[in-house]
Amino acid sequence: MNATTQSTPSLSGKIEALPEQLSYLKLRFILDHYESLAAEAAQKHWGHIDYLARLVEGEALEQRQRSIERRIRLARFPVIKTLESFRWTWPRKINRLQVRNLFHLKFIEDRGNVIFLGGVGLGKTHLATALGHAACLKGYSVLFVNAVEAVNHLLGAQNAGRFKQAFNQYLRPSLLILDEIGYLPIDKHGADLLFQIISQRYERGAIILTSNRPYKQWPKTFNNDATLTSALLDRLLHHAETVIIEGDSYRMKDQVEA
Repeated sequence: MNATTQSTPSLSGKIEALPEQLSYLKLRFILDHYESLAAEAAQKHWGHIDYLARLVEGEALEQRQRSIERRIRLARFPVIKTLESFRWTWPRKINRLQVRNLFHLKFIEDRGNVIFLGGVGLGKTHLATALGHAACLKGYSVLFVNAVEAVNHLLGAQNAGRFKQAFNQYLRPSLLILDEIGYLPIDKHGADLLFQIISQRYERGAIILTSNRPYKQWPKTFNNDATLTSALLDRLLHHAETVIIEGDSYRMKDQVEA
C-alpha cells in the first residue's frame, strides 16, 4: 500500500466525520435529517440528486425561518401584530385601500415614509407594528422604538460617550418605526436628536411614524420650535404617505358601549 493510499480517509471515516463537519458549517437541518432522508431515499429509490435536493431544500427553508425569527427579535416589537387582526370596523374613518397598499412595502424600497395620524386607541401602533412584521418576513431589517425612549437612549449614550454607536442603531435598519410622537413634549435637546435621526435617514432609509397630533400642532411637541419643526416636516413629508384615522379609542370600547 503506497503513502497516498494510506493517507486517504476511508469511506466509513468520512461518514463518521460528517456530523462534526455539518455542525461546523452550521447546517443543522442536514445534520438532523441526513440519515432519515437517506433511509427514505433508499426505500423510495431516489437518485443521488433527488436526495441532495431534499436536504438542501430543507436546509434553505430552515435557515430562512431562522433569519425571519432573528429579524423579528432584533426589531423589538412590543407585541406582534398583523394586518389580519386589525379591527377595521372600529375607526370611524380610515382609508382601507390605502393601508392595504402599504403592505406591498414599496415605500421601504423607495426609502419613503409612512405617518399614521389619529387619536389614542385607534390602531396606529397596531398598523405600524404589522407593517414592520411584514417587512421582517420579506427580508428587511426593522427597529421599533418609542420616540421618547429613543431620545432618552441617545441622551444617556451622549453622557456616557457612546453617542455615535447608539445613534447608528437608528440609521442601520431598512425600516425605523418611531412610535408615539406627540404624546409627551420633547425639550430642545431631544427635538434636535429626533431631527438628526430623521435628517440622516432622509432618502436613505424608510420611517414609519405614529402621532396623535395633526401636523399643525407639532411645534408644541418640539419645544415650540417652529423652525426646527418645519425643517423636520420638510424632510419627513417629502417622500411620505399620511394615513388619517378618526374615531373613538378602541381601548374605551367597553365603556362607550355601556
